Amino acid sequence: MRTLNRSNPFAASLIAGAVLAVMSLSACGGSSAAAQDEEASSLDWDAVGEAIGKEGERMEGDVYRINMPRSDLSVTSQGVDIKPGLALGSYAAFKQTGENEALVMGDLVLTEDEYNPVIDRLQEGGIEQTAIHKHLLDESPAVWWTHIHGQGDPVELAQTIRAALDLSGTPLSESGGGSSEDLGLDTWQLDDIIGHTGKTEGGVYKYSIGRAEEVTTGDGTSLNAPMGVATAINFQPTGEGRAAINGDFVMTAEEVNPVIRALRQNGIEVVSLHNHGLDEEPRLFYMHFWANDDAQALAQGLRAALDQTNSATG
Repeated sequence: MRTLNRSNPFAASLIAGAVLAVMSLSACGGSSAAAQDEEASSLDWDAVGEAIGKEGERMEGDVYRINMPRSDLSVTSQGVDIKPGLALGSYAAFKQTGENEALVMGDLVLTEDEYNPVIDRLQEGGIEQTAIHKHLLDESPAVWWTHIHGQGDPVELAQTIRAALDLSGTPLSESGGGSSEDLGLDTWQLDDIIGHTGKTEGGVYKYSIGRAEEVTTGDGTSLNAPMGVATAINFQPTGEGRAAINGDFVMTAEEVNPVIRALRQNGIEVVSLHNHGLDEEPRLFYMHFWANDDAQALAQGLRAALDQTNSATG
């Protein structure tokens, strides 16, 4: 193998030039990627946030997502006071699909007396429902989760969502943002077991794990984790190293029963099995779960179930 003569000034100059060129390309690439993320959409997302009444967040894949936790509700499930971040998080996620067109998907947390009037108002504005189901067992008061899907002018879609939310008690001032509080859980150990890095939000330790393969709508729009195509795993501490867990697995048909078996073998209850979409490819199923036990033991069970899915690596 031929070695480079480092005492040769000309060779040294070539090396220095090459290093500078690589550094320059890296810097440009980083700036370019950031600029592309900001410029990917020509839509006025600020106007969308204003129409709903709450500012959203620009996320991966040029998704504009507005989180609306139901902090107004006091819900218990099997003796646990449910924090909004565990299972009471409404959201609407927008993605541009045309010059002045966007797809909106989301999930609205609604009480029993709210959800049919809300559905009527959504339908009036052209926003459809793709699922109505439960996330919790034996909860009080009774709560339902309504998945939404619409496509059109993003501000008009946002106005419809706001009009529907006005028929509920959904607060639009609650941020539901991150927190550095000590949860009393060994989150480093949880990360090691789950194989992903979680984040603390509103007293809950949360994971959002996307699919490894591309998921698209019937018209070819790519869907990602911020649009709701993700396995959500949430830990709410309940004392002495224990935690209540809730969330949902996203699975293809052949993954459903292996995931059920892995959860049940580890003492984790299945709450509901359903679809979130009507025409996605591949066809996906979502399954909600629940347990309240030693956090690390539950993490082992969740990891066993996660290993049965084609999820993105950490």
